Amino acid sequence: MKKIVKYILLIGLLLLVYYAYANYPRLNIIAGYSAKNMSSSVFLAGRTSEFTDNNDNSFSPISLADDRVDKEHKSATASVYGLLTRKAIYREGLGSILITEGFDENTTFLIPKRTKINTNLPYPYGDLEQKDTIFSAVDYNALQYATDNAFSKNEIEKTRAVLVIYKDQIIAEKYDDGFDKDSKILGWSMTKSITSTIYGILQKQGKLSINDKAPIDLWKNDDRANITINDLLHMNSGLAWEEDYVGISDVTKMLFLTKDMSKIQKEKMFDGKTNESWNYSSGTTNLLSGMLRNYFSTHQAYLDFWYSSLIDKIGMHSMLIETDLSGNYVGSSYGWATPRDWAKFGLLYLHKGNWNGVQIFNESWVDYVKTPTATSDGEYGGHFWLNSGGKYPDAPKDIFSANGFQGQRVFIIPSKDLVVVRMGLANSGVFDFNEFLKEIVNCVD
Repeated sequence: MKKIVKYILLIGLLLLVYYAYANYPRLNIIAGYSAKNMSSSVFLAGRTSEFTDNNDNSFSPISLADDRVDKEHKSATASVYGLLTRKAIYREGLGSILITEGFDENTTFLIPKRTKINTNLPYPYGDLEQKDTIFSAVDYNALQYATDNAFSKNEIEKTRAVLVIYKDQIIAEKYDDGFDKDSKILGWSMTKSITSTIYGILQKQGKLSINDKAPIDLWKNDDRANITINDLLHMNSGLAWEEDYVGISDVTKMLFLTKDMSKIQKEKMFDGKTNESWNYSSGTTNLLSGMLRNYFSTHQAYLDFWYSSLIDKIGMHSMLIETDLSGNYVGSSYGWATPRDWAKFGLLYLHKGNWNGVQIFNESWVDYVKTPTATSDGEYGGHFWLNSGGKYPDAPKDIFSANGFQGQRVFIIPSKDLVVVRMGLANSGVFDFNEFLKEIVNCVD
């Protein structure tokens, strides 16, 4: 009998070892996602570990990870069945990073210099409360219904915030339990539109042209030498990339296994043709983020510019864009801000780059980001999503938006003078954005 028990235990152990070996990369990504998200949620966004476990990290397979938070050292660890452990640390001003083996946690880092501009103005151009304004063109009862309808009792939709701005005035604002106007929420790929905007600002300043060849030494002696900044901004370089968040792919390896996130796309070869092969790629955006370092004399200047030229300049003081281990902004995915500050970004585009009399980027830049990428079926422009192809059939065709994983959205609707923000934990297919936009737009005559 004892021998049988030993054999059973041995077989069980061998199966466990085989499972760990076969699934090591997957476990690495599961634990990495959980640790990184926990660290950012607790130390950047100010939420509790219990809340994060029960909400942000509660979906499969991330829920397999067991998290631990060290508040004294501002770190979070996650393990999957005790087989693999990942650790993320929080650095003030830079956000959370997943550390790799051999990393010295006492390493010092440059941090961006922030400037808070205080103005004696109401939102969105200052910190004062808005004056009550009633617009005759707005059906407020219908608007209230549309806003409430976005917060379905269906748990899988999980809307966290809805904000509607008409003619610079907040006309609707609602938050889920545990959230309010000061809650920082991860925008995920909405951050891509921030990255694109930095290129628009540098072009206005005469420091680059989007038609320039991409300044990448690795490409100078092969066919990739002809890829332009414009091709990258339109996700139309023709370079290979796999954007799959379910399994082991280029994007999951980049976000959870890589020290320098700008390198993976840089090292890819063609699997299509430039300007004929639109392919959504977070690797392309992080390549663009890393490329920006070429236009600054120091790394400090690179870090500062994103805030001084855009984020702090329009009063998005809650925003923080996290960096990778190499010091580059994770321009594809890791921008955090309150819904009101995300809305300011939308207003900047609604006003064609003009922020209370200051032209941040040229008006023509707005036309540029709204120009559909070849072969995208009218869905994608210069790091913004479009409705020119009728993705939302019951909403205006002139809508363009910053979109992020799990249904983060900043919709800019010029024909209605509207900016609409929706934040949550559910993507298209679960949350009905067409119906949501239809209901909101129909409230404004």
